[in-house]
Amino acid sequence: MQLDFTPIIAQVFTGFLYLLPILLLIAFFKSARFKGAMGEWAVNVASSLALNKRDYHLIKDVTLPTEDGGTTQIDHIIVSRYGIFVVETKNMQGWIFGGDYQPMWTQKIYKQSFKFQNPLRQNYKHLKTLQACLDVELKHLHSVIVFTGDCTFKTPLPENVVRAGGYIRYIKSWTEGVFSPEQVQEYITAIESGRLKPSAATRKAHIQHLKGAVNQPQSKPPNCPKCGSQMVMRETRNGPNVGRMFWGCSHFPRCRGMVSIKD
Repeated sequence: MQLDFTPIIAQVFTGFLYLLPILLLIAFFKSARFKGAMGEWAVNVASSLALNKRDYHLIKDVTLPTEDGGTTQIDHIIVSRYGIFVVETKNMQGWIFGGDYQPMWTQKIYKQSFKFQNPLRQNYKHLKTLQACLDVELKHLHSVIVFTGDCTFKTPLPENVVRAGGYIRYIKSWTEGVFSPEQVQEYITAIESGRLKPSAATRKAHIQHLKGAVNQPQSKPPNCPKCGSQMVMRETRNGPNVGRMFWGCSHFPRCRGMVSIKD
């Protein structure tokens, strides 16, 4: 007697078709793109609820052309009379380890560790591109890194690297007016007119540019001219050159060797 497995196979196949949409939804919700979008959405909501629209003007998902022929994508730009805040969001879990001048930071989830680019460095390029676009002093552009998701900072981080709603407190801590209402409107108009049209094609072109940049050889840090040690990239915090990057000796403050970096 020959058994007919056709009905059983048909039932299994039908069950799989029912499960397929659920499996696809689960995969989508766990994807980095969805988590990133949720982090940006949370920042948008917090900005809309906690920042007065009369004083703070939020511009989302801004892609600007860069001088090297590529593009740079900025999650949020908040234009106000107190300065222009450039917000980079990171939706991450686990423990976060990092420092001002470390090229790479570490995310640790249980026993697994993952390296990711120092977001302060990433956002510095955004600031420089925006500075060129608006012709504004760098000291009036403020970098803000916002971590969303279930993560914990395990090393001391700068005051402009915050968890979730902490970025609202940081933005509101700037209380001295530096721009007139006319300048604020001028900067908003310049950003809106200079940005690339938000679209799937714009995002795809930006991702392709990033992939090409990753494959380019990275410049090697120079050796200190005073003691010969390897140097690290630092940022000028005070004086007329505030915001400018330079190479500083890794043995600072024991050695104060410096090498300038051209823009």
